[in-house]
Amino acid sequence: MHTFPLDFQWPAQEPFLFCVHHHDMYPKGNSEQALDDQYLQWRQLGQDFELKEGFRTYHGAPVPGFPVHPHRGFETITIVRKGFVDHADSMGASGRYGQGDVQWMTAGAGVQHSEMFPLVSQEQNNELELFQIWLNLPKKSKMTKPHFKMLWSENIPQLEIDKGRTQVQIIAGEFCSQKALAPPPDSWAATAENEVHILLVKMDTDGQFQLPPSKNPSRRSFYFFKGSQANLNKQDISLNSGVFVPGQETHIVQNMGEPIEFLLLQATPIGEPVVQHGPFVMNTRSEISQAIDDYQRTQFGGWDWPRQDMIHGPKPQRFAKLPDGSLEYPPQKTIS
Repeated sequence: MHTFPLDFQWPAQEPFLFCVHHHDMYPKGNSEQALDDQYLQWRQLGQDFELKEGFRTYHGAPVPGFPVHPHRGFETITIVRKGFVDHADSMGASGRYGQGDVQWMTAGAGVQHSEMFPLVSQEQNNELELFQIWLNLPKKSKMTKPHFKMLWSENIPQLEIDKGRTQVQIIAGEFCSQKALAPPPDSWAATAENEVHILLVKMDTDGQFQLPPSKNPSRRSFYFFKGSQANLNKQDISLNSGVFVPGQETHIVQNMGEPIEFLLLQATPIGEPVVQHGPFVMNTRSEISQAIDDYQRTQFGGWDWPRQDMIHGPKPQRFAKLPDGSLEYPPQKTIS
């Protein structure tokens, strides 16, 4: 069992490349869903990754976030717990998602996209919390056609176990015979034998969570990001700690104190060379050079949106526009 402290960007085990935990307490937005000039002073705009006044602006200004940038050779899985993300890409897809929604994008052969954090509320502060996980693609799928998919929060399976003291959100994989929504078709997660699991777990006082052994030699990563202290396999784990463990063993988490939350990543390794250069993840350096050349030549489909940091209007309505032009919305909640 390998334990390490958590910061902003978390290390991960192959086939996961890394996981970033964004938690920003943005102030009230202005009429442009952006930060007023007073909040942009004394920041390294365009490269603002230092937490000041409770937030970062990242590569964006005055709207925080990540203006248009390319990817090739892997997938992004974005879990938005609080706040909103506005997406636009070179496939023609776009959307606003949040409040527990998950966006799963296969970059494949190449895509450009922007991920902005609109400050939709002018009456109260705009809290944003999200995880972005990078999942590698095997060589056979690195040049597949890009794919955009939304997993709306209302559809994501959630279980209560241990007499309701433990709640489990199943974003990928299977837990207690409950299967997650289907991932994109070319994902490493699309093959059940790869045992890709992404679980978000919340445990109340005296809660317990038990994960049985995996069938294959998978790797598991526990990230304890909320609470004070937990116990993993009879070893105390402090807040903001990550733990790498083998998959073919039973793992038990117990919580004797205040409520805790952790993220679990599990998967069987792809077992191929990984060469990364910024937003490109391939198997060889020559493939990285080819990715750079292809992007400079084709722009991975170009950018037809009116702005580099595309946002989608003042209404906090969640939606997705798919590459074929069709619109998709979260399911309506029914009142019994």
